Amino acid sequence: MSELESGAGAAAPAVVRALRILDYLAESRAQIRTLSDIARELGIAKSSTSNLCAALEEGRLIRRSGGGYVLGRRTVELGSAYLSSFDQVREFYRICEENPALSGRLVQIAMLDGPRVLYLAVYEGQDRFPMSASVGDRYPASSTAVGTALLAELDPGQVAAIYEGGRHLVTFTENSTATLEALQEKLRLTRERGFALDAGEVHPSVVGIAVVIPAAKAADPSFAIGVSLVAPDTGEESRAEVLAALDQAARALTAPVLVPESL
Repeated sequence: MSELESGAGAAAPAVVRALRILDYLAESRAQIRTLSDIARELGIAKSSTSNLCAALEEGRLIRRSGGGYVLGRRTVELGSAYLSSFDQVREFYRICEENPALSGRLVQIAMLDGPRVLYLAVYEGQDRFPMSASVGDRYPASSTAVGTALLAELDPGQVAAIYEGGRHLVTFTENSTATLEALQEKLRLTRERGFALDAGEVHPSVVGIAVVIPAAKAADPSFAIGVSLVAPDTGEESRAEVLAALDQAARALTAPVLVPESL
């Protein structure tokens, strides 16, 4: 049973299945998926799949294309509305442009989504490289700097529950974190030094550095801001410069808590 189906949404199976269709199309990265593809991959009867797709199409959440379906325009509208609710995301691009140590680099802001991170904003101060994330992409949290920074906020028991039995530990290179024990040790070091490091875990020639942007309110999620350094710009001097800039950006992106004046 999926995480989605095991939650409260299981009481509304049509909604759960519709959300699974949206997730499947999102993970297809703009590749057209036919009705048969969707029904087969998600294990939903073809007649039910047809009815659900018709409803999603009417709501402009998906659209027909070349004999199949892709995500619709309304998903962009909803995503933009969601992102605009966070002051940190709105300010992210301005801060990247104005900071000399960030303006010429690839900078990303992300939030934790279970065992993955969801990328909310990407500033491209340099050319993209293979495996670099785009807005809306989800990557394994265990192998990314932003994911490591956010996982380090959890206690070891919470981390163990997410990665029980080694599930969700995805490896891209020989440097990727492959076991729960290695992940717990990496998170311990991250907590000690106050920043996360991805030393070639997603791409062998890329070093990622990230820090957490604390939530302004208890109900809000935390974000992480990170920079991807591409060889040969991965030395200690570059890392120190970027880390200082990220700390400065995180402080600027942390919304101040307003204390009412005493009466």
